[in-house]
Amino acid sequence: MNPNMEAFQIHWENFGTNCKLEIWRRENSTFSLFSVLSARKAAAPLRSSSVLLLSNMYSVSVDGGLAGKVTIVSKGFKKCRGSPVCVRASVASTPLRVKNQQLKIGDSEKTVRIGVLGASGYTGAEIVRLLANHPYFAITVMTADRKAGQPFGSVFPHLNTQELPNMVAIKDADFSDVDAVFCCLPHGTTQEIIKGLPEQLKVVDLSADFRLKNIAEYDEWYGQPHKAPKLQEEAVYGLTEIYREEIENARLVANPGCYPTSIQLPPMPLIEEGLIELRNIIIDAKSGVSGAGRGAKEANLYTEIADGIHSYGITKHRHVPEIEQGLSGVANSKVTVSFTPHLMPMSRGMQSTIYVEMASGVTTDDLYHHLIATYKNEEFVKVLGKGVVPHTRHVRGSNYCLLNVFQDRIPGRAIIISVIDNLVKGASGQALQNLNLMMGFPENTGLQFQPLFP
Repeated sequence: MNPNMEAFQIHWENFGTNCKLEIWRRENSTFSLFSVLSARKAAAPLRSSSVLLLSNMYSVSVDGGLAGKVTIVSKGFKKCRGSPVCVRASVASTPLRVKNQQLKIGDSEKTVRIGVLGASGYTGAEIVRLLANHPYFAITVMTADRKAGQPFGSVFPHLNTQELPNMVAIKDADFSDVDAVFCCLPHGTTQEIIKGLPEQLKVVDLSADFRLKNIAEYDEWYGQPHKAPKLQEEAVYGLTEIYREEIENARLVANPGCYPTSIQLPPMPLIEEGLIELRNIIIDAKSGVSGAGRGAKEANLYTEIADGIHSYGITKHRHVPEIEQGLSGVANSKVTVSFTPHLMPMSRGMQSTIYVEMASGVTTDDLYHHLIATYKNEEFVKVLGKGVVPHTRHVRGSNYCLLNVFQDRIPGRAIIISVIDNLVKGASGQALQNLNLMMGFPENTGLQFQPLFP
């Protein structure tokens, strides 16, 4: 193996005297952990003289403390062709929790070329915003039939600083220059489009077309027969924290709906562990107006939405079978829920309040500690401190899901509250998380930013 042709990714954590360095090596389109370098918290910071041999071919020299510097050199401590490759952390950025940087030694590596289908909607625009932070993905095709020929910045001026191709009609899109696509089209349309895409493309579909495994249920809830049943069988459900291994090997991922994401993440591990009963699960969920899409609808006009809240889709919301499918899957038994969604006068954000009956002898502390244990190593799902109420304003613009458990005043029952940004963790952020896995990248790539507040 020629060290001059290697491409690396570095994860650099620096907590003063506590340093950790992970080096990930890329081979073809997959990253694998190459080596780990760390210094214990009690030890002195790693200095520039700390040159450590990682293998018989590579070594690393590290500057520790508040400013970090990493240089990769070849066997015998001779520098690779060209200038030393470094990652630096500013002294002002204390602590630098996670710094992702692609390192290129020798020839540049191939960029993953992305197509965004349905780019003129809210989820499409959010994909574009998130990809502006992604070091490996570059948009080469954008489709929007009604906006064909227009520059993206004219449709979404907040993104007009990005260098992007003009939008084209789907029939005019050239997929020869694309490796993977985000499909942000309406349900019903998507299945026909994806069926016609080149088979080598990786696809994350943000519509509902491939979420339900039972074709008859799709017909019942969406009012039309499914036109791509073979793809339906192939599709992997993309609730990332639950189905990570299946997603990694998938060609087609059905990205979950926003309500199902916020609703399934808390009770799934509790059901699997037998901590809550399968009966009497009641869900009260509230969403910002962006969840209804960008299309002009009378019900979504400002004067119809402002200064009030209203329920919709009572007993017949299309996310019900998706939620029940997921909960039934971990229970190995049929689970039904009572679910009522509400529309809130805010642009984005979602809160799901889930009322459950605890199994005999189980307490809310048991639920709380099991959720802590389940999600302790997850970057994007966080169980808050006891008694802390999750707020939608604390996840705005981010890929986080915040949740907590509370004792109901009714004995034997508990209240679980979960909040997400419906456009990020509930749609485009989770879609990017999934495509990262499908392409062999760390799943947090391009998603490491904090919520926007106030």
